[in-house]
Formats: sequence, structure tokens, C-alpha cells
Amino acid sequence: MNLKEELFDWFYSIIIAFTCALLINAFLFHPTRVQGSSMEPTLQNDNYLLVSKVSHTLGQLPEYGDIVIIDSRVQRERTWKDDLIDPMQTYLTMTKLVTEPDHHVWVKRVIGKPGDILEFKDNKVYRNGTALEEPYIKELMNYSSDKKVTIPENHVFVMGDNRNNSSDSRYIGTVPKNQVIGKVVYKL
Repeated sequence: MNLKEELFDWFYSIIIAFTCALLINAFLFHPTRVQGSSMEPTLQNDNYLLVSKVSHTLGQLPEYGDIVIIDSRVQRERTWKDDLIDPMQTYLTMTKLVTEPDHHVWVKRVIGKPGDILEFKDNKVYRNGTALEEPYIKELMNYSSDKKVTIPENHVFVMGDNRNNSSDSRYIGTVPKNQVIGKVVYKL
């Protein structure tokens, strides 16, 4: 085999490996890193997470209590291009090749599903009239509201475990199913 053929074989192998890795990250599993304190005490700043994107790829809703990754830009339609670009952005940030991380991907916990009615009173979250038992929260929630929130079809309501220091559905509204990028399955 001459040098030209060997270089072509190497280049071809690298392209195939890159394509496979990109597809796996876009549609099956995706590593990411926690940025901020909104999920304390469950997750800490700079924890690395492995996210299963299978439910996102198949269009399934997450379950109550699942820790999920969401695209917080809920007013815009998420496309397959986002699924390809987000993993690359994460890798560039994790390897410090990009110093300014993109802050639209958030880690939160699923609190409400379609048809649920949520209330925020007495330092607690009430789902369908029953106060949630939430041993994972950092401290009592200072937030309260006179409004009841009804979760629409194909949406979820998410909150950070650090309720007093979290941007979440209380501020951006309910999250469409296609904006739930995946479920956290492993913490490093």
C-alpha cells in the first residue's frame, strides 16, 4: 500500500468514527456538565452527567422526579439541527476550546406533566391539590403565587432543587416535550 492510500484509509476511518460519535451524541447519549447551583444539593456546579436522549428521540414524556436536560428557549421550535449542534458545543466547552458556554441548556427536575394543576403556597409545591414530598430540595421554597398552573398537553413543568436560586418553569413557563433533550442517567 502506498502512502496516498494509507493516508486515505486513515482519513476515511476518522470521518466514519466522527460521524458515528456525532450520531450517538445527537440521538442516544450525550455528556454534559452542570453549570451553576440551581440543582443543589442533588447536583453540584461542574458535575459531569451522562444524558440518555432515547426518550427525546422517540418523543416520550419524562416521568415525575426525573432529572432532565431542557432547552430553555421554549418560545422557539427545536429542530434536529439543534440535536447535532448542542453536543459539539458541549464538547468545545468541556475541553475549554470555547470559554463562553451556551446557557440555554438547563438541568432541572420534572414536577408536572400534562393535565396537572400546580400551586405554590405555604413554602411547598402542590400537584392536583396534594403537597409534594420533596426530600431532595435544598431548603424551603420562598416562592408563592396566587395563580394555579395547568400543564398543557405535550408539556412538562420543571424546577431546580435549589428552589430559591433557580430559573425554571416558574419564569419561562411550561416546557414543550420536544424541548426536553434527555434524562440524566449517570453522574460523574
